[in-house]
Amino acid sequence: MVISKRVESTLLTDQVYSMIHEAILNGDLPAGSRLRIRDLAAQVGTSVMPVREAIRRLEEAGLAEREPHKGAVVKSLTLEELVHVYDVRRLLEVEAARLGSQRITSEDVDKMQDEYAQMRTAIADGRVVALLDHDEEMLATLYNASGNPVLVQMIRTLWQQCRAYKIVGAQGSLSAGGDDALWRYQQDLIAAARNQDAVAAASVNDASLLDATGRIKALLAAQNEG
Repeated sequence: MVISKRVESTLLTDQVYSMIHEAILNGDLPAGSRLRIRDLAAQVGTSVMPVREAIRRLEEAGLAEREPHKGAVVKSLTLEELVHVYDVRRLLEVEAARLGSQRITSEDVDKMQDEYAQMRTAIADGRVVALLDHDEEMLATLYNASGNPVLVQMIRTLWQQCRAYKIVGAQGSLSAGGDDALWRYQQDLIAAARNQDAVAAASVNDASLLDATGRIKALLAAQNEG
């Protein structure tokens, strides 16, 4: 009976965690949103204990934090964290692109091309979350070809941690209109992968992440001034 209750509690915690996690990654819970325990418990139809545990997990994952007089909130965006996260992304993803492009198959390059096409459609429709999802799957296809699952998992974890930053950057580029930064690097990356050009793939990824850092930094600075 005790074991059964523990399993039930764990399942409820997993359910609450998944719900909040998805809302954060989709932008439904933007940075700074309060995570009110009783409100979340009422939404899921559970007690407060699984919600508390789910929020603790979100804090460990770097998606939530504690603020005085507010309690748990979705982690806020800061210029300092942006630079740190994207610096680490450059280290990992430049190497992942270099390794993956050397080993990728033509079938996987075709898969990258398909994700790219769906990403372009999402851009045209202004669907920010969809374009990020397709972009990440395109990159993951290349990175998986590296043969290093630990490297890929670390990159995916960073993607989750910086999803809010990516949303800001994508929304800014869409609002600007005529900005090809959301797709030109991916186009060049596919060409490098098809040619199995490791140097070009690494260079494209480095330039893409530097560009993204600069764009998001400018947007956050503008928001802070506002």
